[in-house]
Amino acid sequence: MRWILPFVFAATAATSAYASEDIADKYPASLLYDKPYEVTPGVFSAIGATAPPTYENAGHNNNLSFIVTGDGVVVMNGGASYGLAKALHTEIKAITDQEVKLVFNENGQGHAILGNSYWAEQGVPIVAHVDAAQVVADDGFAILEDMKRYNKDRAEGTEVQAPTETFEDEYIVEMGDFRIEARYLGPAHSPGDIVLWLPEQSLVISGDMAFHERMLPIFADTYTADWLETWDDEFEPLGATYVIPGHGHPTNMDQVRRYTKDYLVYLRGKIGELLDEGGGLAEAYYVDQSPYANLDTFEELATKNAGRVFEQMEFE
Repeated sequence: MRWILPFVFAATAATSAYASEDIADKYPASLLYDKPYEVTPGVFSAIGATAPPTYENAGHNNNLSFIVTGDGVVVMNGGASYGLAKALHTEIKAITDQEVKLVFNENGQGHAILGNSYWAEQGVPIVAHVDAAQVVADDGFAILEDMKRYNKDRAEGTEVQAPTETFEDEYIVEMGDFRIEARYLGPAHSPGDIVLWLPEQSLVISGDMAFHERMLPIFADTYTADWLETWDDEFEPLGATYVIPGHGHPTNMDQVRRYTKDYLVYLRGKIGELLDEGGGLAEAYYVDQSPYANLDTFEELATKNAGRVFEQMEFE
């Protein structure tokens, strides 16, 4: 338990304390934003910036996690570029001489899939949900071009590489000392979101099912009512003691609930009140979200989120 408690308890403090840390890269010796650390025995995570992707953070604004099983390494997320995946591999090789045997993509977003080209070059199988693989097939080249715009020379070597294996409901891995259950729990933040559930450790690597310390973005294909249903019916019942979220430091279920489910419920409540009063889209952008103003990316995302939730709820 001592491995993760510093972050479980620190997470109850005001998250604005992290904002200043996101200004500069915390690990200048690497493309990684921060050096991986051991969350619980055998489970490591390189915590990304709680900020939008930039040249300065090399697109490492999500968590890149890996499990040293005793019989090989399993990685969660291909990374945002060839170079970022290579940097993560360098850190893995400094920790263990076990080979990387499997890479999971948490979804079809750039920071999950654009490093796939590096892992494929190493001969490592890459696994994703069928819906995430479809996103790569449909939008992969546009996602790559978006990354090149901010990452410039740090995009070198990156190519679109589809997952080599897909699944629909679950993909179970028994490797070394670990049972790793990759699960699709249902619609959430983006198409094909998956979690890695480690039942013996009571730990979930949640991907973008759960956010911490930064405001979550609501995209055009993020259906908040479905996300809440998946949370209540499938994610929360896991009963995880420890959560490595898609963004933000590892913590517990109470904290990711606070910044994910509770935020969605709050925002939908505010938009629902506006709709009941006959308000329109222009007013939706200005609904009160001040209880979450301490979160990183609040300025970039709060008004956009409100507008998208209004557009959804208008037709629910």
